[in-house]
Amino acid sequence: VLTKSGIMVGLGEEWDEILAVMQDLVDWGVDILTIGQYLQPSKKHLPMERYYTMPEFAELKRLGLEMGFKWVESAPLVRSSYHADKQARALSPMWVKRD
Repeated sequence: VLTKSGIMVGLGEEWDEILAVMQDLVDWGVDILTIGQYLQPSKKHLPMERYYTMPEFAELKRLGLEMGFKWVESAPLVRSSYHADKQARALSPMWVKRD
């Protein structure tokens, strides 16, 4: 069974906190991680503290794969189900092409 989790960034967290959460998820056996940017849906919601750059999202993806995740999606508009079908097909033995 593949396991998946996701985090949103941009609410005032520190870089080291993001990495610590990512490492905790790897340690707990999570296979797939999605990282997206928090976007304030309305003025009634918490304001965004910081907008992460594409190079920062790319670095989080690189670090996540290096930590041991089997798949990482990391970009501003990534949400929990982002490319879920591709992830499942790529990682599930049921979908692996047999000779």
